[in-house]
Order: sequence, then C-alpha cells, then structure tokens
Amino acid sequence: MITRRLILAGAAALAFTASASAEDWKAKYPELTFAVVPAENASGVTERWAPFMSYLSKELGVKVTLRIANDYAAVIEGQRAGNIHIASYGSASFARARLTGVKTDAFANDINADGSTGYYSVFFVKANSPYKKVDDLKGKNLGLVDPNSTSGNNVPRFELDKMGIPDADTYFSKVVFTGSHENAMLALAQGTVDVAANQWTTDDDSTLAQMLTKGMLKICLTTPRRPSRRRSSTRRRRTRRRSIASRTARRRALITPPPRTGMARSS
Repeated sequence: MITRRLILAGAAALAFTASASAEDWKAKYPELTFAVVPAENASGVTERWAPFMSYLSKELGVKVTLRIANDYAAVIEGQRAGNIHIASYGSASFARARLTGVKTDAFANDINADGSTGYYSVFFVKANSPYKKVDDLKGKNLGLVDPNSTSGNNVPRFELDKMGIPDADTYFSKVVFTGSHENAMLALAQGTVDVAANQWTTDDDSTLAQMLTKGMLKICLTTPRRPSRRRSSTRRRRTRRRSIASRTARRRALITPPPRTGMARSS
C-alpha cells in the first residue's frame, strides 16, 4: 500500500490508451518499465510501489515492471534510450531530461492525503548540535543528494544564493553527494556531514519524520514549497518542449516542521 501520497494512477492509463490511434500500442509495448529513484533502501521502494505496478498492469493490460535506478541520471538516460517508458522525476531532473533532448512529457501529478501538492527542501542538522542558522554552518561539511536532485541540490543552492552565498562549495568546508535522500540523512546521523539537504514529505510517513520523532534531527532551514515530483513517459514523435515554472516565494523556518506536501507526475 502506498501511504505517502495518493497516486493519480488513472492518468497513467489514460495517457497510454489515448495515444493508441492508428496502431495497437500494446503490440509495440508488450511490457512497460516504470523507473523510480530510490529515496530509501531498495526493499522499501519495492514494497511502496508494488501495488501501483499491479494496478497499472491491470488497467493497461500489459505488464508494468518496476526499475529502481541507481541515480537520477540513470532515469534520464534510460528514457533517452527508450528502455524506460514511465519515470518518477523531480522538477530539476525532469527539466534536465527535457533540456537535453529526452522526448518526455508530464502527464500526471501526485497529491497528498490532505489534497496538497509539492514539497519542501530543508537543511537538517543533529538535534544535539549547536547550529541554529545557516551562518553557523560556514566551514562545516554539507551533504547533498544528487546533482539532479531538486530538494537535495538545486533548490538548496538556489536558496543559499538568495541568502548571499553564491558558491556553496567555498562556503562549506566540504560538499559531498551521498547518492540518495536516505544516504544523506545517514551521513548526517553518522557524523560524516554536519548538515544535510533533503526533502520533507509528510509529518507522519517518511524516514526523515521518523528521525525527527526520535529526536535525532532538527530542521535548520526550510525553503519555499517546490513544484511536485514528476513521473514521465517517452513519446518519440513529440518534439515540442515545454518550460517548467516554479514558485519562489521565500519562506524560512527554524526547528519547525513544514506543513504536509505532495509530489507530481509527468509523461
């Protein structure tokens, strides 16, 4: 059961069945691959997405297989090569895919149980650390997620720039990419980094929330709400690019969990 957010699964089925005009798409695509980037361990990802894969397989009438990518770039290149037909993207990685020529379009958006969409990028520090604001972190080690992560790289750098810190790599003693959202939090908990950028989803269903509940972490900075994560499917005959807009209203919070947010899907 997918509990973190409500999936607009019907849109996925509609996106493919509506495209079956002159040809039988099922003959061309007897099996579809749905790729996601692991925010947690592989078993957790599989457990979360398995019901959705079953639903899509039933509704579309073809087998839909889950692929857990090693990183964001693997999803982008997989769609470019045509090996991945539907994918879960963040705003930044979706934009990167489009800007580098991947024929992929947004077709659906995830929403949270409370009806909201979007999510926040936050800086986490240990609860027993002395850090209370970004100024306290100068010269410390920063853990990021992935170069193509929205909440784990692009938005943090954008917000730091707005705060007068245009170059995170010189402001912090060391900036490291940990490879996943969960790895970033583990690096923080283990003391490898002093602060970690990450995504806040809901207050009761995420690895980060569990760490907060245990008193292991606290939020040092919260950015404005970002457009939701996207899922996408490739359509090779479609070449028109669409721009991606994001809201940039400024919002900061100190040791105060942000409200619930959601994700998005694309095609």
